Amino acid sequence: MSTMTSTSRPVSIRDALYEAPGPKTLAKIRVGTAVTAVLVALLLGFVVYQFWATGQLSPRYWMFFTHLSTWSYLLAGLRGTLTVALTAGGIALVLGLALMLGRTSGIRVLEAACRVVTDFFRGVPSLLLIYFFFLVVPQYGIRMSSFWMLALPVALAASGVLAEVFRAGVNAVPRGQTEAALALGMSPFRVKLKIVLPQAIRYVIPSLISQLVVVVKDTTVAYVVSYPDMLQNARVLITNYDALVSTYLVVAVIYILLNYAINQLSVYVARRSGTRVVSRYSTNPA
Repeated sequence: MSTMTSTSRPVSIRDALYEAPGPKTLAKIRVGTAVTAVLVALLLGFVVYQFWATGQLSPRYWMFFTHLSTWSYLLAGLRGTLTVALTAGGIALVLGLALMLGRTSGIRVLEAACRVVTDFFRGVPSLLLIYFFFLVVPQYGIRMSSFWMLALPVALAASGVLAEVFRAGVNAVPRGQTEAALALGMSPFRVKLKIVLPQAIRYVIPSLISQLVVVVKDTTVAYVVSYPDMLQNARVLITNYDALVSTYLVVAVIYILLNYAINQLSVYVARRSGTRVVSRYSTNPA
């Protein structure tokens, strides 16, 4: 088994989990990449040909995108999508952190309750929760706007996932730090608040940002509560211009760019925060 020198650097999570590919594996990767690129190019060419053959490339299906009013309408929907996503994400962060704290509190009853709630929200589809808020909650005299009938269910569904993300961050903090703080006379609550949580949150910030992609995707079911998000506004454009393929294609590109930007933000934050896994062969183990 080879060892690392004293000048070795901490390795990334990918390098810690997987060995570096050898020459044969690299050759296979290059061949696979080339074949995949050719297949994707052929598929795109076939799709464009089908669009042309069925008349979907006709100017009448695309000219309305040259109108400022069309983009203003779509951007208004995008603003609605982002507002719901950020609101739901903020609620999910707070609730997920609370569930994690309850599950790691050491109080058996509270731990069991938080585990049940976490597993429930992780297992139930957000669409089912939206229907619950839309159809069931009003029967008890609780009236909410379409914004909250969308934001709250999405937040609850995401909170279960974020609770597990936070718990993974807490478990990633070396136990020796907790034991040392307890030996110095600090209370368990202060140890968690002052030592464990700051490090745990730093570890999982990239994952928390990436989870926003899922939240954005969950908002696409806004049609259930008639909330004017980007997809709902796109349906209005389809009705007005009878341009289903072109409208959905443009909206899909916008969603892809938005989610790609969020993923790149998580990568940037990970690099800036120095989130790394230190190899056990390093001379400076955690």
